[in-house]
Amino acid sequence: MEPRTKAPDLSVIICTFNPREDYLRRVLNALRNQTLPLANWELLLIDNASQPPVSNRFDLSWHPHGRHLREEKPGKINAWLLGVNEAKSDLLVFVDDDNVLAPNYLEQALIIADDWPFVGVWGGSIIPEFESPLPAWVGQTAWMLTIEVVKEDVWSNFREGFQSIPSGAGMCVRRRVGLRYREWCQSGGSLGLDRHGEGHGGYGDVDQAHCAIDIGLGTGKSTRLKLTHLIPSSRLTLNYFKKRSEEDAASLMLFRAIRNLPIEKPKPKTLIGSLRWFVHRVIHRVPREQYEIQKAYRCGLEKGWELASEYLRQKSAGG
Repeated sequence: MEPRTKAPDLSVIICTFNPREDYLRRVLNALRNQTLPLANWELLLIDNASQPPVSNRFDLSWHPHGRHLREEKPGKINAWLLGVNEAKSDLLVFVDDDNVLAPNYLEQALIIADDWPFVGVWGGSIIPEFESPLPAWVGQTAWMLTIEVVKEDVWSNFREGFQSIPSGAGMCVRRRVGLRYREWCQSGGSLGLDRHGEGHGGYGDVDQAHCAIDIGLGTGKSTRLKLTHLIPSSRLTLNYFKKRSEEDAASLMLFRAIRNLPIEKPKPKTLIGSLRWFVHRVIHRVPREQYEIQKAYRCGLEKGWELASEYLRQKSAGG
């Protein structure tokens, strides 16, 4: 009988769709230079129907456990689920194709897994690297670019505890949470929540974090994890922020309906409300761009209310 092959300690899962080659090469180079020995982890590069195929352009022969996989069905969640199915380890690390991990990221992810046995999903700081200068009008809406500095370790098991729920960038997930997420999606969960191709939907990562809470674990963020988020000039435009704002609001409403969290119908606009907002803009010198982003967010809430209401109607009709 042949000896049983030891499973890797950790699985890195990169889901990509038509990536920028220079960005993905930096992502792979950062993984190649991790302090955790290559023999201790596996690398799954999942091509979500890119044209031309990613496997024709990126060589993984440098990694003893590197594999190319392809998911033809559009949608980041579909690629995630393929990664969950194919991964061989008990700890999954989801890395976007614009995430450059700090050299000790994987090593620290394993240490945290031992230090925090009560946490099922965790992440860390996401430091931006802008291709061009950040426009001054962005202000407090910079969070839409997936930027965060974790100043202290935090964890909780609160479903609305967004302070402790990490984003999908560099998210560490215990395999049993990933399996719960697969089961949740297969039973009619949240396949409509996340990005499809060039779209800007979201909350698939938040929904996966909620699956940790489903099975009695928490979510957390650690100061020990850091990555660089490569942000292209195309994301520093008003059109990007407006689209992201609208889709984020719509996804939030649908997510709350799917998770049985309270939702409220957006209040209709009134003349008094419009006048108050106008005065606020004048007094506080709110940039025109911020006004446009706020308008897009409101449109997203209205769109999300319709999506959530339809979801709840179908759920009720199905018993």
